Amino acid sequence: MIRILLAEDDESMRHYLARALERVGYGVEAVDRGTTALALLEKSSFDLLLTDIVMPEMDGIELAQKAALIAPAMRVMFITGFAAVALKAGKAAPQAKVLSKPFHLRDLVAEVDRLFQSEDQHGRL
Repeated sequence: MIRILLAEDDESMRHYLARALERVGYGVEAVDRGTTALALLEKSSFDLLLTDIVMPEMDGIELAQKAALIAPAMRVMFITGFAAVALKAGKAAPQAKVLSKPFHLRDLVAEVDRLFQSEDQHGRL
């Protein structure tokens, strides 16, 4: 099962996203901040870091940079409601996907599916 670490400080959004991803078969560990996500990354492995960019204590960009040192093969997808922040994320982690809020759940699921289907087609799963 593909494991996703979701870091989103908005509680209702976090539950909404986690539930949608779990319904289509992904394993999701959801946390409310980057520092908590980083601690989990040090203990467990994940296939995807799905993180909001603007969060307390540690933003998603810093989290992704630190996560890359711990788990360099892990995919990263940013979610944000701020266009300027999305541009900053793209420069900081050019290989990461940036999904701008608001988005429909089917768009999120399609993007996550796309990340792992391309891996599957190349025989890496």
